[in-house]
Amino acid sequence: MKIIQGDQVTLETGTSHRGGVSQWRRLLDGNAGAVDNFSLVWAQSPGRYSPRHRHNFEQIRVQLEGVASYGRTGTMKPGMIGYYPEAVHYGPQTQDEGEMLSSLALQFGGASGSGYIGRDEQAAITKELRSLGEFKNGAFRRNKGVPGKRNLDGFQAIWEHAKQRPLTYPEPRYEAPLLMDPDRFAWLTVDDMPGVQEKPMGVFTECRTMAGLLKLAPEAVFEATGARDIFFVLSGDGMVKGEPWRYATTVFLDRGESARFSAETETEILQLRLPNLDHLKGEDAAGRVAAE
Repeated sequence: MKIIQGDQVTLETGTSHRGGVSQWRRLLDGNAGAVDNFSLVWAQSPGRYSPRHRHNFEQIRVQLEGVASYGRTGTMKPGMIGYYPEAVHYGPQTQDEGEMLSSLALQFGGASGSGYIGRDEQAAITKELRSLGEFKNGAFRRNKGVPGKRNLDGFQAIWEHAKQRPLTYPEPRYEAPLLMDPDRFAWLTVDDMPGVQEKPMGVFTECRTMAGLLKLAPEAVFEATGARDIFFVLSGDGMVKGEPWRYATTVFLDRGESARFSAETETEILQLRLPNLDHLKGEDAAGRVAAE
């Protein structure tokens, strides 16, 4: 079990392979190299552009502040939750310079077993590639005379440099990303937990990735049992495992772990569940990341 007070996490500033200057707080990281590796960041950006692209991992994005435009994919308004499946194109993302956006970004290996390259490794490879070419507007362009394809999507260039082979995207399980507006969902009562309500937003792929919301009335108690669950406090005050919660408090419960959330004031909590990829681990996953 991990409890992270988001507002106490170091605020980092830098540029990524997508361009633009961003600030972020790294709330959670998984196990580097594992097929079920993941990363959760709380990011702020005053302006950026990202071309239409795709990944061989999955994402859940939660818009906290500002309006994010993803072109024909749709618009993310504050409070909305987006599920971006592996191998599915989205974007382009545009944002006016000086327009501040704040969001949560959960990135993780998906059902195909393609895995997820963690942020530390991505940053290190990006630095290496900048000696071989230029990242601009989300793409990587090799310097003249440098072996390899001259123009590539920025993420694809990072992945291929890391793996030293061409990136083959898995067959997509969905035709498009899913952008969800919680205001259009109803609150449901949670059995045997007075004062606790939930908004299940969706369960995705056969590996049961999940997103939803919880609401606790004052003095209500939510008994949580983990299955690689992430809880992010959106509003309210209370206690969990002897620690206070407030906006951006983040709790991670691995399988078999439990925690009691006791609300002092009305509280709303985002709940995300990472996929169960146990069947992809080990020698049975021939040809997949776990067997590389």
